[in-house]
Amino acid sequence: MTMTPAAAARVKAIMASKGEAVAGLKIGVKKGGCAGMEYTMTWTDSVAKFDEVVEQDGARVIIDPQAVLYLLGTEMDYRSEKLSSGFVFNNPNQKSACGCGESVELAPASADKLAALKG
Repeated sequence: MTMTPAAAARVKAIMASKGEAVAGLKIGVKKGGCAGMEYTMTWTDSVAKFDEVVEQDGARVIIDPQAVLYLLGTEMDYRSEKLSSGFVFNNPNQKSACGCGESVELAPASADKLAALKG
């Protein structure tokens, strides 16, 4: 997973406002919504043994181990528009999304892609 400069800047700014007790923004996926899955984002004070950590420009994103195959190759962006702002995931594993944009259909990345990254 990578972050755009805008996403890294926003994560870093929020982390700074939360103080030293925050280890990073933890990202995962869960079943839910009309398309089948939803992204989850929570602030965490620790990094668990099997978590993946992405650090960029002072921002730290922690990937839940159960979400790694669903987030492989994903770019996290932050967009600020006229009526809304928020994080956006450009995920090559996304097959479809619901009309409201709250949930997505994801397929896990192939084992070959994972092995290529570790190799």
